[in-house]
Amino acid sequence: MKFFSKKYIYMVFIGTTITLGACNKALDVGPKGSLNEEQVATPERADGFVIAAYSQLGNDEINRAFSMYQYGDIRSDDAYKGGGGINDGDVFHRMETFVSSRPDQWNYDAIWFNIYVGIRRANEGLRILNKFNKDEFPLLETRKAELRFLRGYWYLMLENLFKNIPYIDETVAPEDYQAIGNDVFTRDQILEKIALDFEFAANTLPAEQPQIGRANKYAAYAFLAKTRLFQAYKQDAAHQVTNVDLAILEKVVKAADEALNSSYKLEPDFANNFLPGSFENGREAFMSVQFSLNDGAGLGRVNFGDMLTVPQGIGCCDFKKPSQSLVNSFKTNGGVPLFDIYNNQDVNFNSNTVDPRLDHTISRPDAPWKYEPTRVVTESWARNPALYGYYNSMKENVSPDCDCFINLAPFFGNSKTRILIRVADVILFKAEALIELGRQNEALPLINQIRTRAASSVSKLRKANGQLTSLYAVSNYVPGVNVVWNQLNARKALRFERRLEMALEGGRFFDLIRWGVAEQEMNAFFQKEKVNRSIYQSAQFTKGRDEYLPIPQNQIFFSKNLYKQNPKY
Repeated sequence: MKFFSKKYIYMVFIGTTITLGACNKALDVGPKGSLNEEQVATPERADGFVIAAYSQLGNDEINRAFSMYQYGDIRSDDAYKGGGGINDGDVFHRMETFVSSRPDQWNYDAIWFNIYVGIRRANEGLRILNKFNKDEFPLLETRKAELRFLRGYWYLMLENLFKNIPYIDETVAPEDYQAIGNDVFTRDQILEKIALDFEFAANTLPAEQPQIGRANKYAAYAFLAKTRLFQAYKQDAAHQVTNVDLAILEKVVKAADEALNSSYKLEPDFANNFLPGSFENGREAFMSVQFSLNDGAGLGRVNFGDMLTVPQGIGCCDFKKPSQSLVNSFKTNGGVPLFDIYNNQDVNFNSNTVDPRLDHTISRPDAPWKYEPTRVVTESWARNPALYGYYNSMKENVSPDCDCFINLAPFFGNSKTRILIRVADVILFKAEALIELGRQNEALPLINQIRTRAASSVSKLRKANGQLTSLYAVSNYVPGVNVVWNQLNARKALRFERRLEMALEGGRFFDLIRWGVAEQEMNAFFQKEKVNRSIYQSAQFTKGRDEYLPIPQNQIFFSKNLYKQNPKY
């Protein structure tokens, strides 16, 4: 097994699988080809355990998307569930409206279980590698650092979903997993453990890896900055933000600087981050999941987790429908956002100026699909417009003419890489930390750097007649001219910029939780939306409960009631 360039994802390392067979009593035939750990846990096969850990990054599927769109987008004010109706993926309808969310939902158990598969693969790899020395396996420390990076990645995802989780490392035997409660460590302690994994990876990994897809030191620093930023916002037992730790914010700035002081830079065109082929693994992507076609493993490894988001007009099944609120947020006045009044009126594409990132992120009737002037979106692309409107999500999708697009009837997928973290994300992490430190003047050029790139990203946004798709206007913030740049307004500008730049990349809900504004933002969203969206008639975000998912009931059963349920469930 090896890592492939560009188009191939890590496949499960079957050669290192340990088969624990048992006789078939009826036929009395013993297991064939069984291997014990001593046979496979050798220096020659050590890298297989690391590859197996990497492979879990692409092991999601339609109902448990590791892209987090189901948990970070449709639980937020950025997207509706979509699909055929409220009973089409009904558990996700419960999530987006909050009131009927239940611990026994199968999707909660599924995402919990599959994240822990990733954690266990990392832990098992570390346990095996700890048997060797550098003479036996020269890449020992690098591979350990990769496994700790992967473990940190999975735990950060799990912590942001469930908060009160059991923390298990390589020193714990699998048979002892269920004996560890989910209240042994606090949120702060778990985030510190995650940060230490990323710190070890950052200090150990090389600046460049010879194989595309492996984590390097800059990817580790990027995730370290993200982890420290979440850690800086302290929460009480009821999930409410109590204060922001300034010392940890300084660590955010330091980690972000380490990541940004590298060859990784903003793409010159925002579009480049979301195009297949030669654009994949570009200069802005610190870390991406590699997908594949025609790799000898059936139909290949495509983006199963995101395939439901394909519009009805080119496939199936029209989930993840951008909200009117998100579309309205791209309106500009004098080139800057409308902030507090952006959602007072819906955007009029014939008269309102908008940020170009709108047409990179969201498709709409009468506009080109994915930079194809002759492929124009129509209202027929929407599966249930009465419930979910006519907008579609574009970043994760491709042209149906791309050789990376594949029919897996009744679904359609693609093999375009999935970016896990990119330069713009880290720039905004740093800007956020600086603003909360009272150093908003240092954050201004960082936010303007993002806005400058947005303003210049229009070359691909044209109709068949050569005209621009929309009326575009984006300006940098100029204190005293179009903004009063104090801490309050800088915070507002930063949070708005994150929404525009990172829209529909799975992070919006987690931003709202980090900032401690989820109840305010979500209930205002429901109040506005329920006028035209029947799906939200009973929607309500309950403070002190809905910030996190419930601990899955099956996991409480597994622990023999050792796990404690999250508040108010």
